[in-house]
Amino acid sequence: MADARRLIPAGAVLLSVAIIMTISCAKGPETINLERPEKGLYIVTDIGEYKKHVAENPDMELVDLEKEIEGIVLDIRYATSNNFTKTVIYPQAKAYLRRPVAEALRKASDFLKQHNAGFKIYDAYRPYAATVRFYEVYPDKQFVADPRYGSRHNRGCAVDLTLVDLKTGKDYPMPTDFDDFSEKAHPSCQDLPKNARNNRDFLFQVMAKFGFTHYPTEWWHFDFNGWENYPLMDLSFEQLRQEDESSES
Repeated sequence: MADARRLIPAGAVLLSVAIIMTISCAKGPETINLERPEKGLYIVTDIGEYKKHVAENPDMELVDLEKEIEGIVLDIRYATSNNFTKTVIYPQAKAYLRRPVAEALRKASDFLKQHNAGFKIYDAYRPYAATVRFYEVYPDKQFVADPRYGSRHNRGCAVDLTLVDLKTGKDYPMPTDFDDFSEKAHPSCQDLPKNARNNRDFLFQVMAKFGFTHYPTEWWHFDFNGWENYPLMDLSFEQLRQEDESSES
């Protein structure tokens, strides 16, 4: 995959991210030292480069989940202040995933409908700049991706979600709310109400059936198998929306 990515010096990445965050985010704690052990990260930052990758391999496309999965519910917390940073990180409430990931999630959604359940999405593709912001606010690698390596969300191959009842529209009881950093959020935690344990375990079984692995400290986080085959991305939702509209016209 090296030929499908762009090598960007670590210093250049951090400089561009610092500029973005100064403009778009409320002032947070002093920027931590993100000196990387490697010389740089492969990060796609140019929409033209992204279009080239998609032309060469359609699996690289970032797909709008609202268009791909009928009836999916979005609760994109980072487009609001109702998240652990207490600030708005995303300017738009959108959810994108790479095409194979989105197709697998659609199949899982179709399966869930047989059980009167559906998905509510908290987060999907996440621009790299947002990962840096998260780590500045909460530098705990158990719950926040290390910017020196990027996140699977940055690759468009991770999704944060829960289950909803299709008849009532209400969330199924789960161990915790989204972005809860307590022990109860760990998938191995058993000190929970029985219905929350059962719902969590059912969600794990369904996601595993369609090619996803749950994260070791967050019951809501799922990585698609083969995530390492996709490059890190730092394209905005607005750029992706404009690309969608361009391809449809």
